[in-house]
Amino acid sequence: MTAYLNALGVVCALGRGQDEVARNLFAGDCSGMQRESGWVPERSLTVGAVRGALASIPSGLNQQSSRNNQLLLEAALQIEDDIRQAIDTYGADRVAIVLGTSTSGIDEASRGIAHYLQTQHFPGDYDYQQQELSAPATFLAEWLNISGPAYVISTACTSSARALMSAQRLLDMNLCDVVLCGGVDSLCALTLNGFCSLEAVADERCNPFSINRRGINIGEAAVLFVMSKQPACTHTIALLGAGASSDAHHISAPEPSGRGAVQAMHTALSRAKVQPHQIAYLNLHGTATQHNDAMESQAVAQVFPDGVPCSSTKPMTG
Repeated sequence: MTAYLNALGVVCALGRGQDEVARNLFAGDCSGMQRESGWVPERSLTVGAVRGALASIPSGLNQQSSRNNQLLLEAALQIEDDIRQAIDTYGADRVAIVLGTSTSGIDEASRGIAHYLQTQHFPGDYDYQQQELSAPATFLAEWLNISGPAYVISTACTSSARALMSAQRLLDMNLCDVVLCGGVDSLCALTLNGFCSLEAVADERCNPFSINRRGINIGEAAVLFVMSKQPACTHTIALLGAGASSDAHHISAPEPSGRGAVQAMHTALSRAKVQPHQIAYLNLHGTATQHNDAMESQAVAQVFPDGVPCSSTKPMTG
């Protein structure tokens, strides 16, 4: 079944809201990517941070207070009217939530543990729920009083894409009529130090698919769609098909030939009932690491032997 993405809320290093993000994206504005110190010892890194104040967590949900949930709330508030209308139309039990995340509230947890190690007690605003991977979906469901399925998918860089796939599956199975789907991740020391330990992070702005590529930049963002079985009266996006696979190769490196990526793309094309030559543009993962970009190039060449316009937006968002 074709699913329709009828509303979009977004906040990232490119800005807040569809208009600002699109304007800066097509202008090639990379000003949101800035060097910061303090994340990794004795090193400053280029990161894609969301600047400025964020929406406050509503009273009564303080146990869900985290920067991750604040980013999610920023995106949700942009399309709150569409969300409330969907709830009124279909009922709270027929609206689902499927989100992708890698970090959840781990930054608050890390700071809380550091405080505990120094003082032998946790800070007053610490709550274990902040760090649970399910926290974004739980927070959104409690804020909106939604009683439909609500869960989080965490598969590293594919988390949000897998969330959209799972959301479409819920609609196909008639388990709900609308799904609030997307993803959210916030900058945190754990992630940045982890990627640095893999020697996969560039100090400067990343340069995907270049011979001079030196690694990835990490960013934070939130995006939330209202997905439904029916298109909106105004502009909408149709999700025709999607595919996923697992390399079963290495915990932090892709299978070099791109076998898994090829399988995922072929599955998506098959489910969408389109041919490779009908694809007008491909947005690449483009981590600017040696292994990923080499693998991704091979995979794209196999699926699109006649070529396809493609690029990576990683240098503008992380």
